[in-house]
Amino acid sequence: MITEDDVRYVAKLARLHLEEQDVPRMTGELSKILDHVAKIGELDLSAVPPMAHVLDLTNVYRDDEPRPSLPRSDALRNAPAVSEESFRVPRMGQT
Repeated sequence: MITEDDVRYVAKLARLHLEEQDVPRMTGELSKILDHVAKIGELDLSAVPPMAHVLDLTNVYRDDEPRPSLPRSDALRNAPAVSEESFRVPRMGQT
C-alpha cells in the first residue's frame, strides 16, 4: 500500500506542488493506478511479441523527387534583414 509520504516523495521527484489537502486523494488515486499495473503484471504475455507501439505503424513519405523551388527573391521579399542574397540573423548570444 502506498503511503502519503510516498505520494509526497513522488511529487517532489516530479517537481509537482501538491496542496496538503490533496495528498490523501492523490494517495488513493495513485494506489488504484498501481493496483491496475499489478493486475497487468499477472497476465501471461509470453506469446505477445515486444512492440514499441500498439498499432502497426509505417512511415508514409512522399517520393523524394526534385521539383522547382521558390525563387530566392520571393523567399527574401518579407525578410526583416537580407545580406548577400541570404537571410540575415543575429549572432548567437546576441539579441
